[in-house]
Amino acid sequence: MREHHIQGKYWAVTVEEEFGLDSLVMREQSHEAIRAGEARVQLSHSALNYRDLMMIEGRYNPRQSLPLIPCSDGVGVVSEVTDSTSWSVGDRVIPIFSQDWRDGEPSRRVTESTLGGPLPGTLRQSAVFTTGGLVAVPDYLTDAEASTMGCAALTAWSALIELGKIKAGDHVLCIGTGGVSLFAAQIAAMSGARVTLLSRSEEKLARVLSHPHLSPYTSYITPIFTPADQPWGKRVREERGEVDHVVEVGGAGTLSQSLRVVRAGGVISLIGVLSGGGGELNLTPVLMRQVRIQGVIVGHKAGLMRMLKAFSTHELRPVLDERAFHLSEARQAFEYLKAAQHTGKVVIQHS
Repeated sequence: MREHHIQGKYWAVTVEEEFGLDSLVMREQSHEAIRAGEARVQLSHSALNYRDLMMIEGRYNPRQSLPLIPCSDGVGVVSEVTDSTSWSVGDRVIPIFSQDWRDGEPSRRVTESTLGGPLPGTLRQSAVFTTGGLVAVPDYLTDAEASTMGCAALTAWSALIELGKIKAGDHVLCIGTGGVSLFAAQIAAMSGARVTLLSRSEEKLARVLSHPHLSPYTSYITPIFTPADQPWGKRVREERGEVDHVVEVGGAGTLSQSLRVVRAGGVISLIGVLSGGGGELNLTPVLMRQVRIQGVIVGHKAGLMRMLKAFSTHELRPVLDERAFHLSEARQAFEYLKAAQHTGKVVIQHS
């Protein structure tokens, strides 16, 4: 098989010999060879997901081999191709989260081909991908905006559209003001559904609802401030009624409240574990009220392409946190994410 090599090096952030933010190091890397059916991409931005933080800290997969280049979301420009590729130099592209998952049901192979663990991730200036592991960036998106599409946006889309099949008039509950929750609120509102948006911060709620990328949808969105020390399930049910679909990013710490507010026969999309992965849970309501709890592992290429087509029709743009980071500030960016100081998506610029 013919291989192409280019000279020079590029910068990458790696988790070195042990897990933890203290192990994040910026290193020069040599360009890997490019073979037939592959394209080299000059990555300009990465967007952070909570999974990336868990991977760095060894909580997502303690058996993950190191060193590892973290991050699963990114965007870039094709910088080199082979004769057989379908891409051209200069094309703006997004690498898909699971490089081998093009459509259909997930499999073990899907989980073994994900960026940012076990495969090297996007927190680097250059990477080689198979041509089938890339999708085109819609022209209306900036690079920073496009860097959030491959994971956070697709996760929300998969939960609500590909798997959840929501429809106009449905009631969707979104928890928090992070990237997945805000994408879910936008997608639900775009679909004509009613949205209840919860947050422990009145300031964050005010900030996101006044954001120009969320403001087109605010007539569909009702914000509710929920103090950290107070359960919110009963309050939401009393004030807003039962919901058809919960986008559950909290995990075991909030699932009991989600079960209090979801209707009989409703759906809970289990996406994250922001409030912890353990704890006791009464599963009786799941059985007695026939609630469907579905796990969501981002999504496949076909879903991503359908999502980008829908987003382009509405020119839906993500909410980006007002603070920007550079590649050399990767640790600060992850500390910022861990402290939950952000709203929307945290993006790292690679230049």
